Amino acid sequence: MTRIPISARPSSPLPHRIGTLLVAFGLAAATAYVLAFNPTDTNPDPTGPCMFHVLFDINGPACGGTRMYWYLIHGDLIQAFRHNPVALIAFPPAAYGLVWWTTWAWSGKRLPALRIPASIYIAYGVIGLVFLLVLRNLPSGPFTWFNIPYLG
Repeated sequence: MTRIPISARPSSPLPHRIGTLLVAFGLAAATAYVLAFNPTDTNPDPTGPCMFHVLFDINGPACGGTRMYWYLIHGDLIQAFRHNPVALIAFPPAAYGLVWWTTWAWSGKRLPALRIPASIYIAYGVIGLVFLLVLRNLPSGPFTWFNIPYLG
């Protein structure tokens, strides 16, 4: 058995381990919620209407997120992409980040880190917000397929 050098281990692994457990619990709760209350139907959900849509009458930046997750866990990547492509594209690097963090917190081993320049994150955020707030809310044009109906 190979011993991991002390410097490779988290200085205090307990907060990191608790953090990974909290994130896992949050993901399990989100999955249970989406499976229990199908966000793709017109039945009211316990969380009520989307306040962003009620206030501004347009799709917001998180609009379609629960439907995207529902389609994702059911394997329908086309509909998942339609409902929130920005979140779907961010899913693989976020999942890898969670695996990286969990591996480091629980075993002290460091997986190869994703080396994405800060400029890519900034461009992704700006382009994502422009797409989610403006382009998919246009009444006509090439992005109307992404304008998802409000089910509230």
